[in-house]
Amino acid sequence: MPSSRVDAPASANPRQRIAQTVLRIVREQFPGAAATPVVIERPRDRSHGDYATNVALTLARPARRNPRELAQAIASSLKGILADVVEDCEVAGPGFINLHLRDAARQAVVAEVLAAGADYGRTASRAGERIIVEFVSANPTGPLHVGHARQGALGDAISTLLEWQGCDVTREFYYNDAGQQIHNLAVSVRARAKELLGESGEFPEDGYRGEYVRELAQRYLDEVGHDLSDIEAIRRYAVTELRKEQDRDLRAFGVTFDNYYLESSLYLDGRVDATVAKLVESGHTYERDGALWLRTTDFGDDKDRVMRKSDGGYTYFVPDVAYHLTKFERGYLRALDIQGSDHHGTVARVRAGLQAIGMGIPDGYPDYVLHKMVTVMRGGQEVRISKRAGSYVTLRDLIDEVGRDAVRFFLVSRKADSEFVFDIDLARSQSEENPVYYLQYAHARVAAVLRQAGIARDDALVRFRGVDLAPLTSVYEIPLLRRVADFPDELAAAAAEFAPHQLTFYLKDLAQEFHSYYNAERFLVDDLRLRDARLALVVAVGQVLANGLSIIGIDAPDTM
Repeated sequence: MPSSRVDAPASANPRQRIAQTVLRIVREQFPGAAATPVVIERPRDRSHGDYATNVALTLARPARRNPRELAQAIASSLKGILADVVEDCEVAGPGFINLHLRDAARQAVVAEVLAAGADYGRTASRAGERIIVEFVSANPTGPLHVGHARQGALGDAISTLLEWQGCDVTREFYYNDAGQQIHNLAVSVRARAKELLGESGEFPEDGYRGEYVRELAQRYLDEVGHDLSDIEAIRRYAVTELRKEQDRDLRAFGVTFDNYYLESSLYLDGRVDATVAKLVESGHTYERDGALWLRTTDFGDDKDRVMRKSDGGYTYFVPDVAYHLTKFERGYLRALDIQGSDHHGTVARVRAGLQAIGMGIPDGYPDYVLHKMVTVMRGGQEVRISKRAGSYVTLRDLIDEVGRDAVRFFLVSRKADSEFVFDIDLARSQSEENPVYYLQYAHARVAAVLRQAGIARDDALVRFRGVDLAPLTSVYEIPLLRRVADFPDELAAAAAEFAPHQLTFYLKDLAQEFHSYYNAERFLVDDLRLRDARLALVVAVGQVLANGLSIIGIDAPDTM
């Protein structure tokens, strides 16, 4: 149920006009309570009107007035000021105000969609806000798995939602190309290469055992040679090849990045040492048992953390602090990390480190979206192993099984911190139970109606501008008009909460109402006035479906 809390310039949008007018009434009639929030929302029960507000209830205490009396006063003023928009204002219960729009005000959204087209839903409300979104950030030690796929779908959709609010978004991939895991990869590739050459050699206990390691080893022998003495050369080759493979899979997934940042560069550039020096200088560190500790308890952590171990090596959260410091230094006052829930423990440590540095980095920097892992099912059984990866299901496996669109939609269709079961059989089905098919079929039906009407898809937006929309009053049209009008607010809410699943819920509701409309009414009727009005609404619905699907990174087909 979208809501609108605003203090903005005048708008032609009914919701915005109502909110602005209520705010003006409150400021003029109750100046002592001017800070009272104004929330306009859709009532759950449609018989209660198009919009509702509880402003009288929140205003009652600071205004020292009875909430129903306040509601009556506000409703009376609203009806007088917005007579062209509001047909009736009802006071309900202890002081709710229910507003019923005039038909013309409700229908005007069709003209708004036709005028804006592919930009309907875009705003500049957050123009000038720079935000860096980091996601996927896989170790280049193997193919991307379904957890990385969920990050890719979430990160790209969230980034696009933010862009639709006017934000300047940078998508960044952080390569963890340093540390023990990378060394294990190199040793694993060398061990497989020796096997291929018929040489004996013990495979490392904590090595990587997927078929892709054997493929890497064979390519190294073919392209570089049989000298396996240079482990650093093997490491560089393996990392480079796996980065290329990950990039290919992400392109097939429709995900691209603006920046790639290497963990190794933090060490080569001296940023890790410099960050540790700043933390020592801040006075929030101490030495114990030969190790250097950070007093993360000064910043809300449950216990202090080791930064530099007694052997001189840094713990894994230290380069994370150095990396996030570079984000702030690059001018990103907002940063969002999308990671698996197994990273939960690093949140407090990274934030504590950034606060300890004392450079004015805000509390809660960076923001995090932590997602739970995905269980893949086929035929009622969990799928655990990819032949090539050896121990997990890969992003490429899912794309090959069900296609990019289904993978992207399914992986953003639930709240990130909820468990998710990816049902391959459902994703491949052509039925109403498959939400991707259901949505794309709705868009294809829009295109089919236009073909039957002999109207070119590219001409439809212009063709119906200026038509008389007054006939759109049926029990199927009013819900559609309301739903189309909610699209910009749904996008704003989803962007604010980093929650693309909210958009998928909205799109499914819109598709359901359109399918009901399609099945109940005829569009190509003899009454030309009614025909054009209905076709205009159909075009508007199709445009909103296309816009919403594009944000998630999904095609809107004209045929199915």
